[in-house]
Amino acid sequence: MSKSKNYKIKVTKNGPYIVSGGLPIAKEIIVADVKGTPIRWDKGESYPAQETYALCRCGKSKNMPFCDGTHAVIKFDGTETADRKNYLDCAEKTEGPDLILTDAEKLCATARFCHRASGTWQLIEKSDNPKLKEIAIQEACDCPGGRLVAWDKSSKKPIEPAFEPSISLIEDPAANASGPIWVKGGVQIESADGFLYEIRNRVTLCRCGKSKNKPFCDGRHITSKFNDGDELLNKKK
Repeated sequence: MSKSKNYKIKVTKNGPYIVSGGLPIAKEIIVADVKGTPIRWDKGESYPAQETYALCRCGKSKNMPFCDGTHAVIKFDGTETADRKNYLDCAEKTEGPDLILTDAEKLCATARFCHRASGTWQLIEKSDNPKLKEIAIQEACDCPGGRLVAWDKSSKKPIEPAFEPSISLIEDPAANASGPIWVKGGVQIESADGFLYEIRNRVTLCRCGKSKNKPFCDGRHITSKFNDGDELLNKKK
């Protein structure tokens, strides 16, 4: 995983995310099975490269995913309320024979990959079974918000996907909603008051404007049926 000190996302007060360093941005789609359970990610459209750009976080821009100034018109309250503790300081552990799972529930973006095959927590407890261990690792790695992290019990090291620094805009057709901003590859996120959040391999930022854990996603894009105008969702109307 390559990193650059130039990659940065700045949360502005009651305004957009200012992205700098030329981070590539594209859509990424949750693919579900016939029962609606997510099973994999698919790549969507990519956006033209820009060195710096502003992403909407009020959920009302007419130029999604980019800011068009609507936050000022609607007097958007983007106050950051997220806990500023590091991940491991607020994560609970589930220990299995071969794997350990850490779980910081506040970071749940409701992507639901953890629901497959009886659920990640149960699979961790059966991780001496090679097939179930593989599924548990995949489910944890598919968690975009980084709520779930699988650890190798013998080495005590986290098992993480090898992401390059980038941004994915999640679309969730099975839930009929546009999801959060998926920040990958260890990008620095700075709060409006200058606080530097812990750098992680994967986090999700709210872009529907409804999260109670700003700037991070808490899944409210689903209950609010947030739609950024994506064609896949519009076809379902």
